[in-house]
Amino acid sequence: MAAKKFYAIAVGRKPGIYEDWPSAQAQVLGHPGAIFKGFSTRIEAKSWLDNPTYSLSPGPKNSKAAPSASKGDTSPKDGEVTIYTDGGARYNPGPGGYGVVQIYQGARKELSGGYRHTTNNRMELMGCIVALRQLEHRDIPVTLYSDSSYVVNGISKGWAKNWRKKDWVKSDKQPAINPDLWAELLDLVECLDITFKWVKGHAGHPMNERCDELAVAAARQDGLPVDKGYHG
Repeated sequence: MAAKKFYAIAVGRKPGIYEDWPSAQAQVLGHPGAIFKGFSTRIEAKSWLDNPTYSLSPGPKNSKAAPSASKGDTSPKDGEVTIYTDGGARYNPGPGGYGVVQIYQGARKELSGGYRHTTNNRMELMGCIVALRQLEHRDIPVTLYSDSSYVVNGISKGWAKNWRKKDWVKSDKQPAINPDLWAELLDLVECLDITFKWVKGHAGHPMNERCDELAVAAARQDGLPVDKGYHG
């Protein structure tokens, strides 16, 4: 069972504190400039709502490793498939899960799953993999939003392709981690017109919050399968 969450909405149709995502989503989805944040307790939610802080910090200047943040509108666009993903593991490593929201022409699909012992990065990758495995429309542009710089940089900067060319050895001569998942993701994106974009997690992106909720719920399920690719 997922842990209880409270959603504090500073700017939305009806600001306040909501105890379930569907109620909170109705206040922010499609509302220009919506600002909200999820918390584990009502006290934390109220404290933030009394003095909300929500500016996005620009990362270090000239940092080659930092991805470009997705700016402006991250809502679905006509003529393309829009995918939002998230993943994580409790205790890292530990029980983990991933969540996916896919939207095309107003139709929405949610996917989630988990493993009994895995890592944050593996679940971030699995969210992307599962979304693309089940992608129905492969002949139109796809935009995938993730809050994982590990995933976005790995694809958009060509790191993963270089690791595969060098038999999964990085430029620092260390072995690349999660080669099984990177290999599958590279195969999946090869024939797609796809763009990976980074979004800041827990910063007021409704679909990122929903993916996080799906991932947390999946990680807390009983009887999770073994992540056979993880050997930590």
